[in-house]
Amino acid sequence: MFSDKTLMITGGTGSFGNTVLDRFIRSDIKKIVIFSRDEKKQEDMRIALRNDKLVFHIGDTRDAASIRRAMEGVDYVFHAAALKQVPNCEFHPMEAVRTNVLGTENVIDAAIACGVERLVLLSTDKAVYPINAMGISKAMAEKVLIARSKQHAGRTTLMVTRYGNVMASRGSVIPLFIDRVRTGRPLSITDPNMTRFLMSLEDSVDLVLHAFHHGVQGDMFVQKAPASTIRDLAVAISELFELPLQQQIIGTRHGEKLYESLLSREEMVGAIDMGRYWRVPADNRDLNYELYITEGEPRANVVDDYTSHNTDRLDVGQIKDLLMTLPYVREELEAHLRSR
Repeated sequence: MFSDKTLMITGGTGSFGNTVLDRFIRSDIKKIVIFSRDEKKQEDMRIALRNDKLVFHIGDTRDAASIRRAMEGVDYVFHAAALKQVPNCEFHPMEAVRTNVLGTENVIDAAIACGVERLVLLSTDKAVYPINAMGISKAMAEKVLIARSKQHAGRTTLMVTRYGNVMASRGSVIPLFIDRVRTGRPLSITDPNMTRFLMSLEDSVDLVLHAFHHGVQGDMFVQKAPASTIRDLAVAISELFELPLQQQIIGTRHGEKLYESLLSREEMVGAIDMGRYWRVPADNRDLNYELYITEGEPRANVVDDYTSHNTDRLDVGQIKDLLMTLPYVREELEAHLRSR
């Protein structure tokens, strides 16, 4: 599907973009456009990879003109650029709106104007029943895309993927816990019973590729993922590194939930089970307001949300096995063993 095609990754210097490049750089893809606003990360990526297939654009999704210029000749778009840190978005909510909502609108407008074939927005579990600014802004980004998919998408197929915490991605809790365990400092645990989905960066790319291969206009895709409590994750990391667990309970941070939802109760009613994934088709009713509120479908036999509390729960041993599949964890563990 990607043979001789041009792919753009917004926010392409992040953890997701790097994992996509690992997967695609040796394929027969024609070109990969990295669009981001961090020139240092772009230069580091350019030097590290030294590949003629890579094209770098400095720009900001908030700037409609810069994303429009960079989108010329692009066939597919992975829209990963976003503000993702919950506390930062809580204290700077309008920055979340500008990047996550207006920036997404700019990317969609540019894709439609340039005749992009397929675009996937990377969203988050925090967009389900959002209680923080980050989740609210990502929920609005989803709404913008789905509304546009019904209106004036033209030849551009617009889709959403939604996933939970990506293990060992930049800013996530696993690198923080490993650093603290190795340096003998206590692990800061918000709530020992808090649960989170566990998904690898490779899983996140698989999910986007599944959407590309199977999605139609307005579709949303979610991967079925296991979960663990924060305390069990901390115990698993300390046992892997054979170091005592020291913990400090700090309480829930601004805007955090006890558990995360990947699909709401209402979405689960219409979700299609595809084995490893859930597919949620867009509501295909007319967007006319009166029709929309008078032609509602009965919600009989409603199921629960799909959450990190009711998905498969991993025990400490299973978490350790999963952690050892991550290259980052293996590298850190090897470095730790060499230093002993």
